Amino acid sequence: MPIKIKDSLPAQKTLESENIFVMTEYRAMHQDIRPLHVLVLNLMPTKIETETQLLRKLSNTPLQVDVEFLQTASYQPRHVEPSHLDTFYQVFDEIKDRTFDGMIITGAPLDYTAFEDVDYWPELCEIMKWSRTHVHCTLHMCWGVYAGLYYHYGINKVDLPEKLSGVYEHYMLKKSSPLFRGFDDVFYAPQSRAMTVEREAVEKVPELELLAVSDIAGVTMLKTRDSRQFFITCHPEYDSDTLAKEYFRDREKGMDPSLPVNYFPDDDPSKEPVVRWRSTGQLFYSNWLNYYVYQSTPYDVGKITENFLE
Repeated sequence: MPIKIKDSLPAQKTLESENIFVMTEYRAMHQDIRPLHVLVLNLMPTKIETETQLLRKLSNTPLQVDVEFLQTASYQPRHVEPSHLDTFYQVFDEIKDRTFDGMIITGAPLDYTAFEDVDYWPELCEIMKWSRTHVHCTLHMCWGVYAGLYYHYGINKVDLPEKLSGVYEHYMLKKSSPLFRGFDDVFYAPQSRAMTVEREAVEKVPELELLAVSDIAGVTMLKTRDSRQFFITCHPEYDSDTLAKEYFRDREKGMDPSLPVNYFPDDDPSKEPVVRWRSTGQLFYSNWLNYYVYQSTPYDVGKITENFLE
């Protein structure tokens, strides 16, 4: 949250140059406050685990956030009790006439599947189209990144010969971005995917702005220049044991997965992983929610659609 200072205080320019959020008395007096409405399209089979991870990050701010969960109607997941979905989830027809301050589109374990071959692809396209006029700011995660870039900008994913799994070093291309307030110069975050996008393909799209990359993991964070869409390929929301669960799950399936990089101490899977991304994850979600949702969404949530249609 910002610090409030008197108008024209000399320290204002210095603090702002250091990427510190400062709010003048005038702005504070004219600020309307209400709960934020955030919709989560949860495409993961491990729905409860994903719910918990995201809610943990979204809850650790001074903001009041009303979170609702969305599922696809054209595909029914097999790894969660129907009663859970009936109780806590809605389908698109139930919310399509509403507007939301923020939306999160999660990943899905569909790395080597062509988008058009995904059972719910037509429905997802409809939801992504709707998000452009009914959501103030949408955050795409992991597979949701590649689906969003493909649908909105025609950038296709590139399949990797081997799954990228581990905790990687990333660096910022635009340190002054409010998204990175409080970040170290180099930050660590888990990656778990078998696809990527070419940096050159992103840089050819004038509407997109590349924010963070990794020498090994490649394109990591980008957004549209109007800050209405964000795309993050890493998983700063992951629990300490998420990569371990994925690794042991694949081994139990008879696969031969590589050890997650920079994860198990001494590359020994019997040892408990050391978390190096928890603070990064909290900063990322707090900054996204504060600077790109709360600070810029209209007080009258119904005006979100009007703003897009103007």
